[in-house]
Amino acid sequence: MAHQNVAEQLVAQIIAAGARHVYGIVGDSLNPVVDAIRRAAKDGADISWVQVRHEESAAFAAAAEAELTGRLAVCAGSCGPGNLHLINGLYDANRSRVPVLAIASHIPSPQIGTGFFQETHPDRLFTECSVFSEMISTAVQAPRVIRSAIHHAYGAPGVAVLTLPGDIAELEAAPVVPDVLTPPEPPRVVPHEDALERLAAAIDDAKKVTIFAGAGVRDAHDEVIALAERIQAPVGHTLRGKEWIQYDNPFDVGMTGLLGYGACQAALDGADLVLMLGTDFPYDQFLPSHVVTAQVDLEPTRLGRRTRKDVAVVGDVGETVRALLPRVHRKRSHRFLDQMLQKHERAMSGVVGAYTKDVEHHTPIHPEFAAVVLDEEAPEDAVFTVDTGMCNVWAARYVTPGPRRRVIGSFLHGSMANAVPHAIGAAYADRDLGRPSRPVIALAGDGGLSMLLGELITLVQYDLPVKVVLFDNATLGMVRLEMLVDGLPSFGTDSPTVDYAGVARSLGIHAERVEDPGRVRDALREALAHDGPALVDLVTDPRALSLPPKITRAQVAGFTAAMSKEILGGGMGEVMAMARSNLRNVPRP
Repeated sequence: MAHQNVAEQLVAQIIAAGARHVYGIVGDSLNPVVDAIRRAAKDGADISWVQVRHEESAAFAAAAEAELTGRLAVCAGSCGPGNLHLINGLYDANRSRVPVLAIASHIPSPQIGTGFFQETHPDRLFTECSVFSEMISTAVQAPRVIRSAIHHAYGAPGVAVLTLPGDIAELEAAPVVPDVLTPPEPPRVVPHEDALERLAAAIDDAKKVTIFAGAGVRDAHDEVIALAERIQAPVGHTLRGKEWIQYDNPFDVGMTGLLGYGACQAALDGADLVLMLGTDFPYDQFLPSHVVTAQVDLEPTRLGRRTRKDVAVVGDVGETVRALLPRVHRKRSHRFLDQMLQKHERAMSGVVGAYTKDVEHHTPIHPEFAAVVLDEEAPEDAVFTVDTGMCNVWAARYVTPGPRRRVIGSFLHGSMANAVPHAIGAAYADRDLGRPSRPVIALAGDGGLSMLLGELITLVQYDLPVKVVLFDNATLGMVRLEMLVDGLPSFGTDSPTVDYAGVARSLGIHAERVEDPGRVRDALREALAHDGPALVDLVTDPRALSLPPKITRAQVAGFTAAMSKEILGGGMGEVMAMARSNLRNVPRP
């Protein structure tokens, strides 16, 4: 076997671990690693370098690929500013608990600690956004540290960071001991018998039970639905739980929280027992403190972190519910369930009807209407990547999940500009596997798209068939709403009008700017049918607000104060326009 250098050894190990793409930007100290990727691919290895326009995008792309495939995805940045740009996307990946390896190249090792050009300390800087962060200092150390990084990325799962000085990358590698680098089968985490008995007793004692499901119900859809049927429980969900529990669910009552809709909040407040399954829902103001609460989670430290802890069960949701079903008695009364389902139906039919009736004549385009049309036109196996902000709202409320659909966003880290970079990684998830790629649709806001606008070039360079559906309201809509409920008139939130379709066309992307609501459906159909990247620039109403299901007096007072300040500042026209835009949010009898 020919001698390897450390960079070649690193690349061989990530290939053995299942990585197929490395996202990043080439440069100085990273060059040995990039060249090792080039040579490995030339020799027939299933690995490729994906050049992005910003390292933050590299980390987001790796996160999305890892989310969809479960296999190791890799991103890389050169020394100093290059790898520092990774940090935001790595925070997102780590909080989403997906297996990502970040290669942070470093200045020459003799210069470390001298204030050298572009000197930082990546092994320290990335500690908070990773499950493993170590520097490779010698060739002998390298294979074991690389192996440990891969094991941590898969095992946690999460982000592992390898800091690699450029001169160390070029050293002759030490012999490597064969190792299993792919993830082991996950364990069965079965709850303790006593915990199951306490949970069953709590359910039997309660007349009205509401199930609140999070991302932990993944792979337990059928079991949770069976439990809901047995105990006649409405089922609400978090944003991350939506794609795993809402489809084929006759007990669905929607979502609570800032993006909430439907009857979920009423079901939580009206229950005798709230059963939280696989969720660490962060917004405790939406969790009722007066209701007995039971929580099931794999991670003991999450139990009771946000809410009262009357019954705590450590275990996998699927294993717990399967063991629980024969222990709980079938509830005969379905009155509470029927009430919540009727309330949910009224809320949803009233809202959707208001957005779709004669909407072809209403401009600017209602973003809610556009989201409904997109949901109807998108394929059943589509992968949606969703920008943070108002796009989160429209996706949460109007994108219908299914067993083959996926929805990916920065749901825990809450970063702007994630939709298109996530879409890049999602588009690569199926490449090189010998099967047709799933449709990838990026729901982007103009604020997010403009932040990492250069990634449109990446779509063109690699001919990625990503469809960017741009909700273009020329404002930071979520920030605008946050200001209003805090009693502040919106300031610094508006952007100049930009023809993003024109920008995309100049890059060679199929694109259309849509201002006529009657054109929305046809424009989306044409983009979805296009063989290659496409962008639909939907000019939407900047004054459309998303009202949460639970509004406090302080929020009402803040909104009223903000409107008063707008009027006193000469903004009467703006206040009236906002009122007209949002009258449709008021429930109709």
